[in-house]
Amino acid sequence: MALQALQSSGVAFRRILSHFPEELSLAFAYGSGVYRQAGPSSDQKKAMLDFVFTVDDPVAWHSKNLKKNWSHYSFLKVLGPKVITTIQNNYGAGVYYNTLIMCDSKLIKYGVISTSILIEDLLNWNTLYIAGRLQKPVKIIAMNENVALRAALDKNLKSAVTAAFLMLPESFSEEDLFTMIAGLSYSGDLRMVVGENKAKVMDIVKPNIAHFRELYGHILQDNPQVVYKIQQGRLEIDKSPEGQFTQLLALPKTLQQEIHNIMDPPGKNRDVEETLFQLANDPDCGDIVHLGLLAIVRPSSLRQSTKGIFTAGMKKSLIYSSQKLHKMWKGWLRKTF
Repeated sequence: MALQALQSSGVAFRRILSHFPEELSLAFAYGSGVYRQAGPSSDQKKAMLDFVFTVDDPVAWHSKNLKKNWSHYSFLKVLGPKVITTIQNNYGAGVYYNTLIMCDSKLIKYGVISTSILIEDLLNWNTLYIAGRLQKPVKIIAMNENVALRAALDKNLKSAVTAAFLMLPESFSEEDLFTMIAGLSYSGDLRMVVGENKAKVMDIVKPNIAHFRELYGHILQDNPQVVYKIQQGRLEIDKSPEGQFTQLLALPKTLQQEIHNIMDPPGKNRDVEETLFQLANDPDCGDIVHLGLLAIVRPSSLRQSTKGIFTAGMKKSLIYSSQKLHKMWKGWLRKTF
């Protein structure tokens, strides 16, 4: 099962997890501090460790975490766990980040998201924020027996493959596929314009082909629309209108709706399936899918970045932003010279 490839554990990560309330439906670590990346983020020892904690009851969890880790929070902590949860759920991408935290002698950042909101994002791509993180290799540290969450994690990976197929040619390499998948949640992301190294997607994929293969191998082998030549690292997909229509119908609902909004002219009032059928016959199908992704990611990343100023506090926001700009500058120099 593809989900099994996500699961891993580490003593260091578990020690860090012991500093937080235990009621987690899912906890995972991601980013350059976990998986080696090329370029400016290549020094894992210096990289900040990034975590996401998924919780069933955010109010109860924040209440306990405020007692254990009061210093982690910005000035918003004085407003209490209910207000923190409201900010978490109703603004940005449904995740509340505390950043630049020293924990167990490591510099960490952690985000907290409601289990129900994560499941919705995994299934429908409402924001493609945490769902996008989980389309790339991560280290799962803790996970409970939530059947709906496990199914949604698996569906998210299958949706990523489907969306990538629609934007790729008939024949392509594994690296082409994994680069397209890794870039889905960066489409239109503000951080790829200001703050993040623009070569970030390639830096993520190149050193981690084996991890991507482990994550997506079973899905590719079981997909009837693809010929997966594992030995050659090549794939061929069905680009016929019928094949593309099948793929479009399998996309998450929010992406389908955004595609419909782009293509449906005023007064036509077609349903989504009619629009997708028309798109399946359009030579610009992949470009329209990309525009649909932009329409999801751009507003959610902008709102989340704005929210981060308040959840991190002004001082930490300035430090964190300066670090991101420094990485972008190093990436630009590497590309130029």
